[in-house]
Amino acid sequence: MPDRIIPMLEMQKVSKLYDVGLMQVTAIDALNLSVARGEIVLVMGPSGSGKTTLLLMAGGLLRPTSGTIHVDGRDISGLADGELSQLRREKVGFVFQSFNLLSALSAAENVQTVLNLSGRKGEAASGRARELLGEFGLRERLQFRPSQLSGGEKQRVSIARALANDPALILADEPTANLDSQRGHEIMGLLRDVAREKGKTIIIVSHDQRIKDVADRVVWLEDGRLREAGAVIHDPVCGMALEDYKAAAVSRYKDRTYYFCAPGCKRVFDADPEKYVGKTPEMHEGH
Repeated sequence: MPDRIIPMLEMQKVSKLYDVGLMQVTAIDALNLSVARGEIVLVMGPSGSGKTTLLLMAGGLLRPTSGTIHVDGRDISGLADGELSQLRREKVGFVFQSFNLLSALSAAENVQTVLNLSGRKGEAASGRARELLGEFGLRERLQFRPSQLSGGEKQRVSIARALANDPALILADEPTANLDSQRGHEIMGLLRDVAREKGKTIIIVSHDQRIKDVADRVVWLEDGRLREAGAVIHDPVCGMALEDYKAAAVSRYKDRTYYFCAPGCKRVFDADPEKYVGKTPEMHEGH
């Protein structure tokens, strides 16, 4: 029997309770979540559903009341504070809604600070910062302070900072909330490219319906509990993004299932399947 493939993140029966006066409020309720290596998972839900609490626990910034959390196969639930800090430096990068950049530092210095905390100094740190910011189109903004950058540029610096120590897991909290639709899609496209090209696992929490087409999988969090929201796929004929359970029509061809936004697209596909086979990577096998 082959060895079990270890997920990048695995949360088992995780609960988080807060004391509010004389009452206890359940933010996360016996939640199970497994995220594969290289996967982009979008956790959606209304405000107050527990999305940020989930993300903070996944990154070791908040301890669960009960349950276990494994990051890259290691149980982090009972680690000492120092061990958690080391794990975050080595394994986890954070992207925040409000960017969390240090206003007195330049873009390059904001990235270098993370490297300095991990022991990388001098040219090793400055070179790494220049490399990352250059990849994200900010080569001409290295010495700009956050107040001189647009919202999209600030978020690019934030992503570069998250990647500075080459972590395997990226956690993004409402990364498009302070951006307009165009800039939001640019940032989500950047995160998708990071996952694909750099082999990172990315978990995004958001209530932004506009970004669902970037994820490999969407889950819905409400009242502290998760349910699958349906896999994000694309109609092979028109390219429209949709969730598989919302498809208007389905077709089987060569042991593969194809999903369509409307019966008309299915008819076009059925008339000449070979024209569309292999056009989209999001098709599902075995359904």
